[in-house]
Amino acid sequence: MNTERDDASHALPARAIGVAALLLAASDALQTRLGAVVVQGELSSFTRAASGHCYFNLKDSDGASAVLRCAMFRRAAQLLDFAPRDGQQVEVRGRIGIYEPRGELQCIVEAMLPQGAGSLYELFLRQKARLEAAGLFDAARKRALPPHPRAIGVVSSTAGAALHDVLTTLARRAPHVPVVVYPSAVQGADAPAQLVQALQQAAQRAEVQTLIVCRGGGSIEDLWAFNDEAVVRAIVACPLPVVCGVGHETDVTLADLAADVRAPTPTAAAELAAPRRDDELRRVSERGRALVAAGQRHLLRHAQRLDVAAARLASPAQRLAEQRLRNDHLAQRLVLAMRQVLHARTQSLAVQAERLAPVARAAWRLRDQALQQLQLRLAALDPQRTLQRGYAWVTDEHGAVITQAAALQRGQRVNAVWADGEASAEVLAVRPGKLTG
Repeated sequence: MNTERDDASHALPARAIGVAALLLAASDALQTRLGAVVVQGELSSFTRAASGHCYFNLKDSDGASAVLRCAMFRRAAQLLDFAPRDGQQVEVRGRIGIYEPRGELQCIVEAMLPQGAGSLYELFLRQKARLEAAGLFDAARKRALPPHPRAIGVVSSTAGAALHDVLTTLARRAPHVPVVVYPSAVQGADAPAQLVQALQQAAQRAEVQTLIVCRGGGSIEDLWAFNDEAVVRAIVACPLPVVCGVGHETDVTLADLAADVRAPTPTAAAELAAPRRDDELRRVSERGRALVAAGQRHLLRHAQRLDVAAARLASPAQRLAEQRLRNDHLAQRLVLAMRQVLHARTQSLAVQAERLAPVARAAWRLRDQALQQLQLRLAALDPQRTLQRGYAWVTDEHGAVITQAAALQRGQRVNAVWADGEASAEVLAVRPGKLTG
């Protein structure tokens, strides 16, 4: 047996080739055998590098474990007329080869066409529409993060790199803020229930003011726990403001949409949750300097006012003397002003009296003439004058004037008044006559 091994080992060098040569030969054989291929599958782990090249995996949507790694260089990627995303069904055309640095089979994609969404992505869209209709993603209910939390909680896997990134970022930005970790699986069948339990535990303990839910990047299957409805509702029901940083910038989960704040990465979630201590100290220092400067300006302004007031302030005796002089001067001015006003009023009254005298005399003359006319009219109406002309005034027994013969009756006693006396008489006969006009 040993001899045969030795013979085989001596025979290997004659047939041995380098690894790179072998991979190159295998790649040439695949290209010669297959040529250009068209492959249909579901996109997974799609990324676009800063150089413009795209890297992704293709897999069957029926859940088979087969995965084909693909690369699409910038020249071909620039011709895409849609935005590829994980879970999307596509048809790619390219060449099958071997990536020598890792010895992996890969497809160099020259063209890509969308063929529809994969099963998981379709489920994601349906669930998103249903939860959105239920109001779980409404912006109006989302809360602002506290600017200076006393403690920060992190819901994540203790074995993942995301937790390390978050803790490192928080230690660098805000080392004075304690961090409480609520461990939970972030991938697999048990992850949704553990995530819900961790969120509820953080809410019950109420020992933090901000809660970060995070995990690293991955395919749509890796992140599927964060699309679970129970997890989404637990985030919405959590009384603590929640920052969700799941995956990379291009990854969007339903937990991101339900959280109060979405961060593109776990590191960004830590940056949003806690302000940088150095920035806060600098702001406090700047405000302190501004406050000191404002206080100094205030003191200087009041010191200047005090100096001016002190310069104006004299001894009480001097102030009283000055005030007496002012009072005397004001009294003299008041007497002079009163004399001037009195003289002006006297002159005004004299002028008015001169103007009033002719008017009064004219008014008296008019009144005297009117009175004389009234006296003449009154005298003309005096009954005594009428009696002097030979007329008599006849009244009945009660003194009522009798102006018509028809008012008399035979045998009636009457009185007749003349200018020089009166007499009583009895009516013997009444003879009515005609009145002359």
